[in-house]
Amino acid sequence: MTQSLEQLQQQLRTLRLSETANHLPSLIQEAESQDWTYRTFLEHLTSYELERRDEKLIEKRLKWATFPFYKTIDAFQVDEQQSLSRRQINQLKEFTWLDQLFNLIILGPPGVGKTHLATGLGIEAIHQGYKVSFISMGQLIQTLKTEDVTRKSQTRMKRIRDSNLVIIDDLMFMAMDSREANLFFHLINDLYDNASVILTSNKGPNEWGELLGDPGITTAILDRLLHRAEVTHFRNDDSYRMKHRSSIFMKKVFKIN
Repeated sequence: MTQSLEQLQQQLRTLRLSETANHLPSLIQEAESQDWTYRTFLEHLTSYELERRDEKLIEKRLKWATFPFYKTIDAFQVDEQQSLSRRQINQLKEFTWLDQLFNLIILGPPGVGKTHLATGLGIEAIHQGYKVSFISMGQLIQTLKTEDVTRKSQTRMKRIRDSNLVIIDDLMFMAMDSREANLFFHLINDLYDNASVILTSNKGPNEWGELLGDPGITTAILDRLLHRAEVTHFRNDDSYRMKHRSSIFMKKVFKIN
């Protein structure tokens, strides 16, 4: 007995091939018009399902990463940042360093593109199959402090610890008390040998001790972060945001007669 199209679609959904089920009418129509063989039809059917699953996985991981904005690495203005060459950017995009569990520390004053570079690398990493988490230092400390009492914080920290790449923005932006410094150390210790970390900061490692307070914890954190790390210092005098800012005085003003 010949099954109806709706029955075939339902069977595909039962097999958890929901994307293919929705697209089945178009696939059948194309197969008939192109005189596909059975094998060609099956190849197109399975390829479509796999492609859509990959796309949905990327969408899910981009959502879970919680980037502050969507700016790709290709949009990063390499020519305006003397500390990195285009060749080095391309090398970072290959993610050999991520596979080798290297960390990337990006230092520099506000507005020079540290967060853009970190976010762009994170987005590219997701498209290449890695799991990424982005969090600011302030959010991280708050999440660590409430991990034992809120489900939201527990979920966030689980995703961070399960990530291949963790991006911590504005590291050492504010001073920590002893409990906060201890929580941060334990996270870095959890990530050590399990994930790569990208850190952005406007303060160099030699200044972190003042904000962490405890010399022992500072040494332990630095030991784990700098064991395998590339440190890039953006030294541009002019802020990228200032150079590319919008201004009401740059817009054309029309007179009303």
